[in-house]
Amino acid sequence: MPNSDLKAIKVVVKGRIQGVGYRANTHKKATQLGITGYIRSVQGREIELVAEGKEEALEELIEFLEEGPSGAEIEACEVEWIEATDEFIRFSIKY
Repeated sequence: MPNSDLKAIKVVVKGRIQGVGYRANTHKKATQLGITGYIRSVQGREIELVAEGKEEALEELIEFLEEGPSGAEIEACEVEWIEATDEFIRFSIKY
């Protein structure tokens, strides 16, 4: 039975995000917020994230993604609310 409180997002972030700890900082933030899912590099200037959790936590994560860690230059942050699958155990960085 799916958890009705569980929401999910798919986010594509574009910009200068390599070499600034973007994935590691996002992993830390998502874990603090109790969010599950993953983040991975798609291309040199792009990452993809799929995250599941409570709506408030996901909204806080989106704000973090739009800002990024110091040194990051975010050009675009495309957020899509998707169906939650409850398939993730933790938040991970995929390589």
